[in-house]
Parts: sequence; structure tokens; C-alpha cells
Amino acid sequence: MARTIVFGGHGKIALRLARLLTADGGQVSAVVRNPHHEPDVRAAGADPVLADVQRLSTDRLAELIRGHDAVVWSAGAGGGNPARTYAVDRDAAIRSMDAAGRAGVSRYVMVSYFGAGPDHGIPLDEPFFHYAESKAAADEHLRGTDLDWTVLGPSKLTEQPGTGRIGVDTERGEVSRDNTARVITEVLSRPDAARRTIEFNDGDTPIEQALG
Repeated sequence: MARTIVFGGHGKIALRLARLLTADGGQVSAVVRNPHHEPDVRAAGADPVLADVQRLSTDRLAELIRGHDAVVWSAGAGGGNPARTYAVDRDAAIRSMDAAGRAGVSRYVMVSYFGAGPDHGIPLDEPFFHYAESKAAADEHLRGTDLDWTVLGPSKLTEQPGTGRIGVDTERGEVSRDNTARVITEVLSRPDAARRTIEFNDGDTPIEQALG
């Protein structure tokens, strides 16, 4: 039975992911900062872990990760505060990657966004700039590790019902959170998804085929 630790465990994608993984017999540890989010996490089938990733050292993160089979980073500062954005989306994310290595957990899935990277093209005066810079740094750090990483780049997220079908490496569009959670579930079960960056939208191809 696979054990997955999900950072950002109360997020809309993370809760969907927990339901999918536990329905398949997996175990999910969902890291949340707010104790009021614990009931939602339990309702999704996951075990809540109360921790503030912004304040945890690499060693403490390694303690949380140890004993799991995979790490999913779906945490984020939520924008609005550049300092917190860099602290969570860049610095804490990077510490979690180093912690996964120390804990001996090689499988690591990063939920990024379509178009992330050093050439993201977001102007400095736009609020999204700090998030884009943070993601670019975190994604590049992950690609430089020895982990079995996957960087996922979903397009603009929607609340549309999931179809189980996506398009990969197309132009940026939209993708449902349902489909995004299904993509994460699929890549966690596929060794051939490791060390790949996968950008995707809603589309016409069944997920398992699109990732082949």
C-alpha cells in the first residue's frame, strides 16, 4: 500500500487527490497549517499533519517525509505577500526536496503551472511575478536533484467536472482541478513519468495514454 505525503493538503487539488489515492487503497498524509482544516482532510480520507512548512527546517521536514513512498508539493502562499510567497513557494519547497533526499524518499511530484520557468515573461510590476520567480527557482532546483521528480504544469485551473482526458504540450488553455488530481495520481503510479516536465490542458486523449 503506497504512502504519499501531500504538502498543501487542504488545497482544492490536494483534497481531490486524497480522495483518489485513498479510494485505490493508498494512505495519504496531508500537511496543513490551519487546525480548522483537519476535518476536511479527514473527510477526504487523508491523515492530517499539522505543520507550518514556512517554519520547518530541512531536518524537521525530513522527519515528516520519512516512511512515505512519495512526496507531492501542492502548497502555496496564495499570493498577495511577496515575502511569504518566496518563503513558501521557493524556500520551503526547496527545503522539502532536500528533505526528501535525506529521508530516502526519491519520488517527488511538483505541482507547478503551465509556462513556469526563468523565461516566464511576467512583468516585474505584476503581482504574479513573485510567484513566477519562486516557481522557476523551485522547479529548477528540483530538476537538479537526484530525486525521481516530475514537474506538472497544469494550465488555468477550473471547477469543471473532470473528463479523464487531457492534451499534453499544447498551447496554454484551461484544465479542471479534477483532471489535474487524476494526472497526479497517474504519474505517481508510473516510473516512466519520472524526470519529466509535463504541461497539460483539458483535451481529448485519455490521461493514461496522454502520459505515455
